[in-house]
Amino acid sequence: MNETSVEKYGLNPSGTMIVEEFRELHPMFEAMLKAVRSILKKAMADNHLYVNAIEARIKDELSLVGKLERKGDKYRHLSDLTDILGARIISFYSDEVDKIAAIVDRLFEVDWENSIDKRKMHEIHSFGYSSLHYICRIPKSLYEDPNFPELNEYRFEIQMRTALQHVWSVLDHDTGYKSGFEIPQDYLRNLNRLAGMLELVDEQFCQIRTGINEYRRQVQALVHSGRFEEVSLDGDSFANYLKLKPFDSLNKRIASINQAEIFETSLMLYLKAFKFLRFNTLGDIEKMIKECSEDAFQLAAYQLGNTDLDIINSSVGVVNLLAVYVLKRGAGVAGLTMVFDEIYGSAKNNAARAEIYFKNAKQLSFMKNV
Repeated sequence: MNETSVEKYGLNPSGTMIVEEFRELHPMFEAMLKAVRSILKKAMADNHLYVNAIEARIKDELSLVGKLERKGDKYRHLSDLTDILGARIISFYSDEVDKIAAIVDRLFEVDWENSIDKRKMHEIHSFGYSSLHYICRIPKSLYEDPNFPELNEYRFEIQMRTALQHVWSVLDHDTGYKSGFEIPQDYLRNLNRLAGMLELVDEQFCQIRTGINEYRRQVQALVHSGRFEEVSLDGDSFANYLKLKPFDSLNKRIASINQAEIFETSLMLYLKAFKFLRFNTLGDIEKMIKECSEDAFQLAAYQLGNTDLDIINSSVGVVNLLAVYVLKRGAGVAGLTMVFDEIYGSAKNNAARAEIYFKNAKQLSFMKNV
């Protein structure tokens, strides 16, 4: 509780009454803050929206006094103020602001008359103030506290903006850009240029993400339709390709040699080997599988035939395919070593591993013409 006498602020009678009411209802606003923050966090999680931050605060008493000094004639009661409690949701992308706004609209009672969409401002210096501001109440159907029955009557503000808009707003406030004092034209011009650049960056981030998502959808459709030659080889396409388990058939044949169990592991690291060998599309991998599967099985059978291994790694198929592919092209031990370096990282045992594969492969028919 602030020990300063309210009268010492020198406010008019209504201002003095508002500060006294603020002090009296402060515990209610604290309960309200916890409720709003909890509701917003749960709503973002439920709707799978990953946001930069969710903030909430109760107006500082001195800040309230300052506002009453500036606009004292505008307010008669504490309930006339809409920003005693303020919350802010900071998103990463501009198109998420509208999604968040729709969620807020569903959750709370929105006072549309006092809400404002500052994104509709078109002044060049308005970028940092382009957030969406909703004035809300908490409906009893969503949350109520028997200790504070008036909680559902007081309005509060929710600001929704992007991370770049938020950074600009903070810096803008720090420079005094909006404070009203005369800024030299050179500085004002540079600030205006920066505002335009940040707005463009905000838009570009959103467009890039939209483009990437559309590309991923196209890749998924092409992969699942089997049009592998049309799909460039990259992390996204390879991950989707692996979902089809293209090496499973070979793995099961190899496992049958010793009736072994297959231990599943990620095959994403083998993308580096395919890129190193200049595979450009998923069709190149499919072609390798068709051309080398039988020889890869024979190579694995030669290596496992005299063992009693009853567990094999799910990478066994792709490793033997790569080994056969490299050896068929005459790259020998040196080529195999470089491929193993790509897969496992540079290590001394990669050359020894390559020697073993080469020695075993020399016993098989596919190497006779190499």
